[in-house]
Amino acid sequence: MTEFAGKITLAFSGASGAPYGIRLLEALVAANYQVYLLISSAARVVFATESDIQIPASPDKASEFFKTRLNAAPQQITVFGKDQWMSPVASGSAAPKQMVICPCSTGTISAIAVGASDNLIERAADVVIKERGQLIVVPRETPLNAIVLENLLKLSRVGVTIMPAAPGFYHQPQSIDDLVDFMVGRVLDHLGLDQQLVPKWGYSK
Repeated sequence: MTEFAGKITLAFSGASGAPYGIRLLEALVAANYQVYLLISSAARVVFATESDIQIPASPDKASEFFKTRLNAAPQQITVFGKDQWMSPVASGSAAPKQMVICPCSTGTISAIAVGASDNLIERAADVVIKERGQLIVVPRETPLNAIVLENLLKLSRVGVTIMPAAPGFYHQPQSIDDLVDFMVGRVLDHLGLDQQLVPKWGYSK
């Protein structure tokens, strides 16, 4: 049986930014993390549009799809459906203490901010917040209206890390992949994982 370095919940919601989500999943698998993956219906549409990735609707088929695509170990990636309330992420007694929603739609931000918990992504986020774990959300939207800003402020006040998909340029990116890696590298930094995707300020590759 494979021994993993840790467990984490990763969610894809329906914001633009599929390449960020896929690259983050790749990095977590490479770091030998066990990933509980949650995917909204809207995210499947976005991923098909932005990355030509057709994610199967069945959780079991989606798990196998990502396992094969990323050459992951058995049980390393487990996809749960939006109504699988008996999954580990739905309870504070079993959920990982770290969760990232990348990309994160403004609708998902709103639902988490009001404690809606109407689907598994929202419930998993609520669990991490109530258990005083680490929740990182990566919104990709512009401009941001006052409603979204107020919701982000509410989340920040309860300890959620807000990391808008706003890549920097001090590493002199030469490609879109370099811009994606900048954001994913910053997320990995906040998760406490070593990463070589982007150099830290003052250091060169």
